[in-house]
Amino acid sequence: MSKAHVSDAVIRRLPMYYRHLKELERAGVERISSRELGERMNLTASQIRQDINCFGGFGQQGYGYRVSELRWHIGEILGLEKNYEVIIVGAGNIGRAVANYDGFTKEGFFVRAIFDVSPALIGMDIHGIPVQPMDSLNGWLREHRADIAVLSVPASQAQQTADTLVEAGIKAIWNFAPVDLHLPEDVVSNHVHLSDSLHILTYRMNEEALFKSIEENARTGGQEQI
Repeated sequence: MSKAHVSDAVIRRLPMYYRHLKELERAGVERISSRELGERMNLTASQIRQDINCFGGFGQQGYGYRVSELRWHIGEILGLEKNYEVIIVGAGNIGRAVANYDGFTKEGFFVRAIFDVSPALIGMDIHGIPVQPMDSLNGWLREHRADIAVLSVPASQAQQTADTLVEAGIKAIWNFAPVDLHLPEDVVSNHVHLSDSLHILTYRMNEEALFKSIEENARTGGQEQI
């Protein structure tokens, strides 16, 4: 199956499968059915099977999935059998939080360098890594491998900084800046807009009242004409 046939929704669920399967593996669960996994993840058994079948059949009808085997296959699909070299650009609160999080190392993501433009931050030790000036980025990349760049700079600097990273040969950017980047097709990115997540949360909090109001307006003829 080509990548064009794998939807973004399926791709977003893959890390969830991996996380739940790791938890099951740690709990000593050896086998699980699509129904049981679906109940755990609030998905239907049919959805579980459809998602997993995008990448080949890893289970047996009437038998279910071997937890360790399925976890390994999904880890392979996600590329987690490799280690990744990471740099962080922007040593503010988010950049420091990423650098200090030990969980990334356990997953095979190793922060090797941190860069910033602020004289107040240059030279600071963050989790054993000194912050370097941005003007040393190109020289560092000529001598070291970097698979992923974490971009945690202000929105006003994000696109220019991303352009610098791309020109230096970076092919994957994890963007925490509150702006959508314009990148070449051969550069992959994932945008983490923290305010978007909060907006979704507040929508969910108010969803029931919202639709009650819409239904009431429809009943009373108060629906706005557009």
